[in-house]
Amino acid sequence: MAKKVKKIKLKSHKGAAKRFKKTGTGKFTRAAGFKRHILTSKPTKRKRAARGTIVVADADQAKLARMLPYA
Repeated sequence: MAKKVKKIKLKSHKGAAKRFKKTGTGKFTRAAGFKRHILTSKPTKRKRAARGTIVVADADQAKLARMLPYA
């Protein structure tokens, strides 16, 4: 009787898992930066633009796909 070999499961990068989400098309999104402190010196337009989410750059998509194999 042959012994069954279990496949190794990959671990997700927990830091990346908390910061990035996968879209329906398979791309990753992230929150806009520069919105934590010293907000009085930044224009309202800039702060308003930093509210939503942004699609991660194409150069970083493959790196995130490796970090989050089951996302």
